[in-house]
Amino acid sequence: MSVKVHVHKTHRQYTNNEAAIEMEGKTVGECLQGVGKKYPEMRKLIFTSRGKLNPLFEIYVNAESAYPEELAKRVKDGDEIHLTLLLSGG
Repeated sequence: MSVKVHVHKTHRQYTNNEAAIEMEGKTVGECLQGVGKKYPEMRKLIFTSRGKLNPLFEIYVNAESAYPEELAKRVKDGDEIHLTLLLSGG
């Protein structure tokens, strides 16, 4: 089963400039763990030290928000996950 994970432009420096990464997994969390395994610097960005999703990311699956249980959201072959970076500051 292949799921495409789209990486926000500001984080492509950590994925050898890959805009999308093909991953295997049954949930968003499994797919993102795969991205983190392939690109350890991305793991540090995507997940907190406790393994939770970094609150600066919004996750979309097939253009629909995966909130509130983003990491548990089920995915299937052909689905697309978008890692969207939330803006912060003031």
